[in-house]
Amino acid sequence: MSASPVRRRTAPTWFAATIAGVFGLFYAYALWAGVTYLVAMAQTASSAGGSLTPAAWIAMIMTIAIPVVVFIAAVLLGRRREAWKLILLLLVGLCLTAVFWLNVQAYTSTQVVFS
Repeated sequence: MSASPVRRRTAPTWFAATIAGVFGLFYAYALWAGVTYLVAMAQTASSAGGSLTPAAWIAMIMTIAIPVVVFIAAVLLGRRREAWKLILLLLVGLCLTAVFWLNVQAYTSTQVVFS
């Protein structure tokens, strides 16, 4: 009487890579928007004769780092799971990235970010 191992249904590698690639485009857009926003705010500050505050620099650099970190974490957590779980993890990560982006937008529009 031997116990048969439980087999998990995982997505094929090519399908998981395709899902990650499609979501990766959305994460890349979030990263590029962060870079664009950082450059625009730095140029605005320098044209006004000042610079960004350290808190503004940190917040804007985080808008660049968060999409990369969240995407890597979602792919690593979902790579050996079923396809719908991978999609769900990537979608939740994209929502987390969007919420952080909106928080930075609110911060930079209501706080004094130039010194």
